[in-house]
Amino acid sequence: MTNMERLSRWITRFVPGLGSGHSSASAACMPDGQRVYAIGDIHGRLDLLEQLLEVIVADARDYDGKKLLIFLGDYIDRGLKSRGVLDFLVGEMPEGFDVIFLKGNHEQAMLQFLEDAEFGRTWKYYGGLETLYSYGIQDVALSDDPQAFETARLALEAALPSSHLNFLTNRLIPYFDMGGYYFVHAGVRPGLPLNRQVEADLYWIRDDFLQSKFDHGRVIVHGHTPVEQPEIRRNRIGIDTGAYITGHLTSLVLEGRTQRFLSTSLYPE
Repeated sequence: MTNMERLSRWITRFVPGLGSGHSSASAACMPDGQRVYAIGDIHGRLDLLEQLLEVIVADARDYDGKKLLIFLGDYIDRGLKSRGVLDFLVGEMPEGFDVIFLKGNHEQAMLQFLEDAEFGRTWKYYGGLETLYSYGIQDVALSDDPQAFETARLALEAALPSSHLNFLTNRLIPYFDMGGYYFVHAGVRPGLPLNRQVEADLYWIRDDFLQSKFDHGRVIVHGHTPVEQPEIRRNRIGIDTGAYITGHLTSLVLEGRTQRFLSTSLYPE
């Protein structure tokens, strides 16, 4: 398939009832001259990441204001190209864009494994094996032996480029606040002021946040919990569309009070 054929399969998705000029929360409004592209969970799908950035660049080509990419975390695990995704992200981003990288629970898990091999017993069951495989480490797959995990930890430590470790430890931030939107990986603890949130919740929270109708003072833009299509509530917008298994990697585009979506639509021929 050629690049043009791939691009022909890209679509701009609008959620029913949400079109140009409508906002899910009256207080949420990007500053004049600012456009944001928030990108959901990648999970080792380097192919989708490369293609989504192609369409974002095309979408932004005629925009003269400031352009910001916000990655919501979970770059690794589940998909087989975790190392490739990190290689890509530590490289040059599209010209003319500023970039924010948030931390997801899967990045936190990888860092925890690097400190404590025993954590491999947990990490392996939600995507860690795929990440280890992407770095050429396979021996731990069939064993829960503590020594096997320590061997895998040492192998990952040796295989991990310094640029990847620097990215994981120094470039990822827990949240980003702009224009009445609060960008975070998983969500926030309802009822707790945003300036008092606990990082563990920002990376891991699920039901307590997803089921809440609490007004957080911002519209929370998040990933972490896969949905079939972007999920909009008055207090939150979820854009993890399960890229590693569905072929859909989604970006929320915010400009002024408008909200729209760009999404891949890639499946094997």
